[in-house]
Amino acid sequence: MSTESPLLLALDLGGTFAFALNGALTAIRVAKLDVVGVVTLGVITALGGGIVRDILIDSLPPATFSDWRYLVVAAAGSLIAFAFGWRLSRLAGPILVLDAAGLSLFAVTGASKALDFGVGAGQAVILGAVTAVGGGTLRDVLTGRVPFVLRSELYAIPALAAATVVVVTEQAGVYGIPAALGAAVLCFGIRMLGVRYRLNAPSPPGMRRDGTDT
Repeated sequence: MSTESPLLLALDLGGTFAFALNGALTAIRVAKLDVVGVVTLGVITALGGGIVRDILIDSLPPATFSDWRYLVVAAAGSLIAFAFGWRLSRLAGPILVLDAAGLSLFAVTGASKALDFGVGAGQAVILGAVTAVGGGTLRDVLTGRVPFVLRSELYAIPALAAATVVVVTEQAGVYGIPAALGAAVLCFGIRMLGVRYRLNAPSPPGMRRDGTDT
């Protein structure tokens, strides 16, 4: 599927918007930043993963800098969160849902774009995951937290699963709207199940989830 396809663009912009809202709400709830900090964190969260992916596949300049829509969507999402985030009595739930949505959409678009640039199947899966977790990782580092991808319930694994579906269906010649949406739904479902039931990736033997020895 071409990187210029309407589906890929819609998913990419949808992920950008979701992650912008997520980053901005995190800035409000966790870091308690002003409007400049809220918009900055929202934009970095929304665009960071895609920039890293484009640099790695030598797609220069990155889409963020060659297509005005990405920056506009990221800034709009951040400003919406700044304007209306205070009305939400509890922001933790919306932040998690938006994070899962952005993770899902970016895992699909990241793997798709990597394949379009001729990388191998394994590399495309990895780049899909990098696209998905990159912005959230920058968000967490800037707010002084251990990134979700290193500590949270099934974060990288759902992204890898979605990217794998994209690669397999592309190689089978059946990749399209159903496969792309199915991969995104799979990622979202695994991520939310991990949150709901506190499911985690395996830890080293004898190590508790808090990092201490048993």
